[in-house]
Amino acid sequence: MSRVGSKPISVPAGVKVAVTGPQVEVKGPKGSLTLTLPAGISLQAQPNELRAQRRDDSFAALHGLARSLVANAVQGVAQGFQKDLDIVGVGYRAEMKGKSILVLSLGYSHLIEYRVPPGVEIAVDAKLTHLTITGSDRQRVGQVAAELRALRPPDPYKNKGVRYTGERLKKKEGKTGAK
Repeated sequence: MSRVGSKPISVPAGVKVAVTGPQVEVKGPKGSLTLTLPAGISLQAQPNELRAQRRDDSFAALHGLARSLVANAVQGVAQGFQKDLDIVGVGYRAEMKGKSILVLSLGYSHLIEYRVPPGVEIAVDAKLTHLTITGSDRQRVGQVAAELRALRPPDPYKNKGVRYTGERLKKKEGKTGAK
């Protein structure tokens, strides 16, 4: 039996879950998400909790996955997800142009304009070097954070670039032969 798949999913107050065949629609205060369950996996709704069940052992690989996806959707519409990024470097900064375009200055000869996808919000702090990415879809929030980090990954020699808050980098030494 799958350890992850057999755990119940608690549904907090204010969150409504509708299961119609393979489609699961989760609505809450932070928005709504729709998921499609893999074949062979079903959801049993009980008061204040959900349980993922598989048809037989041939679907064991998808059992925990389906349960995790539904649990993330329930948590996302109830509380939301957040990723924090820091921009480190002289002259490196970010600012919002409206609500849908993030303008980044990352040491290149041009500014980078990043379109914020729907369902995700980006907030820039007063120092213009800290980004907070929030949304109800865990996968989309993580993908946006990864795309922004990939625009200027942290440099191992100077530690400049875009990094996750709290990310520890291993600084490398530069050339030592030239004197």
